[in-house]
Amino acid sequence: MPYHGIMREILAELTQALRAGRDCVYCSVVETRGSTPQKAGAAMLVFPDGRQVGTLGGGCVEAEVKRQALQTLSGDGEAKTDVLTFCLDDNYGWDDGLICGGRMTILADPIQRCSRKQLESYYERFHAISESGAGCTEAVVISPEPANVPIGSRYLFDAAGNVIDQLADAPPPEVMRRGLPLLEKRPKPSHQNGIAYLPILPRVTLLIVGGGHVGQAVAKLGADVDFDIWVVDDRAAFANAQRFPSANRHIVGDIGRVLSELAAEITPSTYALIVTRGHAHDEEALFHLATTRAGYVGMIGSMRKIKLIYEDLLARGISKDALGKVHAPLGFDIGSQTVPEIAVSIVAELIACRNRGATIHEARLKVDI
Repeated sequence: MPYHGIMREILAELTQALRAGRDCVYCSVVETRGSTPQKAGAAMLVFPDGRQVGTLGGGCVEAEVKRQALQTLSGDGEAKTDVLTFCLDDNYGWDDGLICGGRMTILADPIQRCSRKQLESYYERFHAISESGAGCTEAVVISPEPANVPIGSRYLFDAAGNVIDQLADAPPPEVMRRGLPLLEKRPKPSHQNGIAYLPILPRVTLLIVGGGHVGQAVAKLGADVDFDIWVVDDRAAFANAQRFPSANRHIVGDIGRVLSELAAEITPSTYALIVTRGHAHDEEALFHLATTRAGYVGMIGSMRKIKLIYEDLLARGISKDALGKVHAPLGFDIGSQTVPEIAVSIVAELIACRNRGATIHEARLKVDI
C-alpha cells in the first residue's frame, strides 16, 4: 500500500485505540540519512499484545524499537517520548543482511504523554483531514533547540499553513512556521532546526477521459497506488460502477460539455488522461484540458496522430505553451505490447510525476528505466 494509504490506516487504528482506551506506542521515522529500509514519514503502532500496524522497514531496527515500545507498555520502561537513533552498520543487520550504511531517527511516542481527550481530538482531526485528501503537515519537535519547546510536541498545519490542532502547551515557535513546506510543491519529509516536517500531500485525482480497455486497466492500477479515480465517457455502458468499481465518480455525457463543466474543479492535484476511442474525441478532450490548472495532462496515440491534433488545436486558438505541457505520447518506454503492459507504463509515468516533479520531462531526468 502506498505511503499515504498506510498513514490513513495507522491514523484510523490510532483513533479507534484512543476511543477504546487501549494503550499503544506511536513510532515514526522522523529523519534518515544515507541508505535506509524506510524513509522519513514511515510509521508503526505497537500494542501491548505485540500486534503492530505499519512498519519501520523490518529487520533489527524495527525489532529493537518494538522491544522498547513493549517494555514501555508493560510498565517496565518510563512512559515518555523517546528519540531513538540507529546507525545501520554491522551492528544492525549482520544477521539478516540489512546493512544499509545509513542512519534512522525514530520518535517513539506513548499515548500516555497527554490526556486521552486531547490525543483523541488531535488524531481524529489528523485522520479526518488525511481522509479528505486536502493535505496537511505534521511538525514534530525532535530536539529542544532552537524551538525551545519539549521534544515530542506535535503541531498540525493545514494546506494553507494554519495551525488546526496541536499536542503541545505552547503555540508553534516562529522558527517552525518559517520552515513549513508548501504542499503545492509536493515536498518530501524534511528536518531542520530540530523539527521534523512530515507532510501528507493532497491526494491526486486521476481524471480518465475514455472508458475503454486502456482506461479500465489504468484505473485499476491507479487506485492501487492511491489515486482518486474519475471516469468520463459519453456512453453509460463505459462509465459505470460495474466497469470501474474503484472509481470515485462516473460521469456520463458529451465529452466537451462535461469537461467544460468540470474545469472549475480541476486543480494542480488533478491529473487528466485522454484515452478515448477516437481521434475526434481525443482532440475535443485536449481542447478543454490543455488550458486548465491540471498538474498533468496526457494523451495516448501515435506521433502522427498527436501532430495532427496539435495542428488542429493551434488553429482553434490553443497556444504552443499550453500544448508544450501536454505529455504525449504516454508512458515510459518499456516495450509495452498488451493493454496491461501499456497501463503499467502509463501509471509508472503518473507516479513519477506525482513523486518526483511537476512534469514528466523533469521526472524522466531522475528515473532510469
